[in-house]
Amino acid sequence: MPLPAPTGLWLPLITPFRDGALDEASLRRLVRHYAAGPVDGLILAATTGEGMTLDAGETERVVAIAAEERPLPLYLGLSGSDTRKLVKDLACTAAWPVEGYLIACPYYVRPSQEGLVRHFSALAEATDRPILIYNIPYRTGVNLGNEAMLRLAERPNIVGVKDCCADARQSFDLLRDRPAGFSVLTGEDALFYTALTQGADGGILASAQVETAAFAAIGAQPGALAAWRALSELPRLLFAEPSPAPIKHWLWRTGLIDSPELRLPMTGVGDALAARLDREIVSRPRAGS
Repeated sequence: MPLPAPTGLWLPLITPFRDGALDEASLRRLVRHYAAGPVDGLILAATTGEGMTLDAGETERVVAIAAEERPLPLYLGLSGSDTRKLVKDLACTAAWPVEGYLIACPYYVRPSQEGLVRHFSALAEATDRPILIYNIPYRTGVNLGNEAMLRLAERPNIVGVKDCCADARQSFDLLRDRPAGFSVLTGEDALFYTALTQGADGGILASAQVETAAFAAIGAQPGALAAWRALSELPRLLFAEPSPAPIKHWLWRTGLIDSPELRLPMTGVGDALAARLDREIVSRPRAGS
């Protein structure tokens, strides 16, 4: 039987660091904060969580802490270009307390559409947990087209996609043609409202770690457009420099994490953007909510 597909507002959680190490106190504070709000689930150790800079022990610790602190569904972010290694990663994490996985298309190697179908099919056969495909060609160098996506959607534990294909027609056609129960969540923060009006099931939005309640309130109903207009500049500001640096700066300034530290090759925001963020924080009386 098909597994439940994620819907609503999901956060790709940042991973807080301090003095080069995982900041467990800030991570607990973050998870408690979001668990008390209108959030449907958390994605751990994905791109926004700087997952590629975490070692296996740190990733397991992030999952363990989040599981201890939350009443929220958890998905684990995985990525890589070696199908066999990812199958092993699924086996290694089989006992971890996560509900499913967000798995990016293989990066750099640029496989064919048939190669992508076989890759995700092998991963689906290696776990009983649900898998969300992460289609983000401007990071991976390969776009998973709708024909291949719909073939994969036939598998009961490939339950949806985080859609960052950057092709409006492809996204619209997928929403029209997808089978029942296959979830399409936008990962393009600035297009959240548009995606909802076209039938998307929600979003996995880094920006929603800021002004979470306002993002959750957006929907394709009367009054939502006005609410989105008041919010729509925020994603542009939070992506003005490589993510998650601006988001970490905001969460640090509002007291949710103890340091805005990132791991190389990521660096903190520049002075000009820091000043812009600080001004925006001051102008929003409920910032960080």
